Amino acid sequence: MENLDIAKFGGTSVGNFEAMTSSYRVVIANKNTKLVAISACSGVTNILVELASGSCSGAHIDELLEKLRTIHNEIISKLDNKEELSAHIEDHLKEIKKLAIQANMEKSDELTDRIVSHGELMSSYLFVHLFNQNGTKAEWFDVRSVMRTDSTFGCATPLVEVVASLCKEKLLPLLDGESIIITQGFIASNAEGQTTTLGRGGSDYSAALLGEACNAKTISIWTDVPGVYTTDPRLVPHAKPIAELTYLEAAEMATFGAKILHPSTLVPAVRQGIPVYVGSSREPEKGGTWVRPYTESHPAFRAVALRKNQTLIVLYSPKMVGASGFLAKVFSVFAKFGRSVDLVSTSEVSIAITLDTGTATSGKSHLSEGMLDELRQFCHVKVETGLSLVAIIGNDMSNIPGLTTRAFDSIEKYPVKMICYGASNHNLCFLMNEDKAVQALVEIHKHLLEK
Repeated sequence: MENLDIAKFGGTSVGNFEAMTSSYRVVIANKNTKLVAISACSGVTNILVELASGSCSGAHIDELLEKLRTIHNEIISKLDNKEELSAHIEDHLKEIKKLAIQANMEKSDELTDRIVSHGELMSSYLFVHLFNQNGTKAEWFDVRSVMRTDSTFGCATPLVEVVASLCKEKLLPLLDGESIIITQGFIASNAEGQTTTLGRGGSDYSAALLGEACNAKTISIWTDVPGVYTTDPRLVPHAKPIAELTYLEAAEMATFGAKILHPSTLVPAVRQGIPVYVGSSREPEKGGTWVRPYTESHPAFRAVALRKNQTLIVLYSPKMVGASGFLAKVFSVFAKFGRSVDLVSTSEVSIAITLDTGTATSGKSHLSEGMLDELRQFCHVKVETGLSLVAIIGNDMSNIPGLTTRAFDSIEKYPVKMICYGASNHNLCFLMNEDKAVQALVEIHKHLLEK
């Protein structure tokens, strides 16, 4: 389809009947929106993750299932075919209960993905019925038939070429029809047909991958905030909307914790040069943010982002002095255990490394004792948790005299565990205790972005 727009709606945009209705209006307002990917209803994924934890008693499982029933029945109560829809949701709840009991016996990442996938499957089914009830032809499509990944359960890697081939075969023909296609974000499947997920927040990534595979003209990310702000407006009331961002700026913001976009979202968009629009499904009239290859403005300070759940690992060994290959040995251990390193700082006898321990759906976020034991074989290991990363995002930062002084002055009241600067011309990062991070964020925004 020419000028195809792919729209993604987050959990708050489909959280109840009123939110779904607002999202429906957004879709039909753009005649080019033919493919819609949605998240689970707001709060549902958290409940499903708890059910998958393997630590719920029988009574607690029933209590959580009742919460899921209530969320979806609120929507069903405003739709036609109530008996049919309720029966469909009950089938999902029965399967979820069976899997939750199984998780109590033996928890696994594969089982967690199967459980959490039901959120998107239920919300998308109800969304289709809302469209049809309002006289707009819509068709439900199981994204797992085209979104192919490896078998890294909890945070799987898409097989881009396979996704493109499957979309050409199974999805593109449907987009030439009269119906709007409603599908799911976040979930996928491996070559054996087992359900996988793309990690928390992966619905954005799903939309971008589908956009790439279907040669979309635009990708629209609809959420509860009218675009991208200079920081999280829920934390800083004086945060300002940003009309446009470059891919690079948006990627930096997403990587360092801006929740409007998933960190991986822009990768498929960049590969194909697809503009991404971010807007509010509740207030589309307020406009939003366009993310493009280039923008007219390039401010030194563009935004401030916060990323919680950071872990600092300090590795100490006198053997580092004058030795070659020590860093390679350290990173080979992280690679062996599949852990991606974020920030790195070195001295003559120690290395400080940060890991993001808050993004995976499953227990992958926790540190492996096996990994730490291997590191202890050749160096002393100190682990510190309860940390957050505050990142200043900007342009040409290392070439502007006095810029770092302004940044450091803004956090003079706060102790900093680690500073990372120089590897990128677009960010300056501070690692600090989580209980001080929000205060520091507010102060940095006030000094650098409110003048």
